[in-house]
Amino acid sequence: MKKGCLISIIAVAALALIVLSVVLWGTKVYNGMVTMQETVTSQWGNVETSYQRRSDLIPNFVNTVKGAANFEQTTLTQVIEARSKATSVTIDPTKMTAANMQQFQQAQGQLSSALSRLMVVVEKYPELKATQNFRDLQVELEGTENRISVERKKFNDVALTYNTYIRKFPQNFLAGMYSFQIKPYFEAEKGAEKAPEVKF
Repeated sequence: MKKGCLISIIAVAALALIVLSVVLWGTKVYNGMVTMQETVTSQWGNVETSYQRRSDLIPNFVNTVKGAANFEQTTLTQVIEARSKATSVTIDPTKMTAANMQQFQQAQGQLSSALSRLMVVVEKYPELKATQNFRDLQVELEGTENRISVERKKFNDVALTYNTYIRKFPQNFLAGMYSFQIKPYFEAEKGAEKAPEVKF
């Protein structure tokens, strides 16, 4: 075999090896991004399920409270309206943006606020707080709020892993080519950084 032919075969083999290595690397990176994106989507489903659980408990809670004589209708109406608004704001996890996340979080925050006001008003009705049904629903709502907090933290954790991965070099090239987008995070409520003032 001629020396020039052997060099050509070696060069073609080396080039084929380089191309194969790049293809294998690209496949591994792409599949990794898909897996992480699906993890974010799945965790978003867990967040929505927790919020839906809270939303499903509210009608029973409102009906229990409504049964108390002379209960303030305005507070109940605010809870019902906030629930309606919160359930109408949804996010497609594949098209998640900071703007629609903020809208979702704001609607859920308004519902949390309305529920907090309701709980303050309930303090004026000891006979209502004494009923077993009210206590059971209150415990379920508190448990649901804890679940929401846990699922939001898990969402932020998986979004951080995904966002970090797709922004790193050289993955960012493939992420841009295949339209892998940064996922927004849940943020603390405004004013949460201030400690509450306690007066005795």
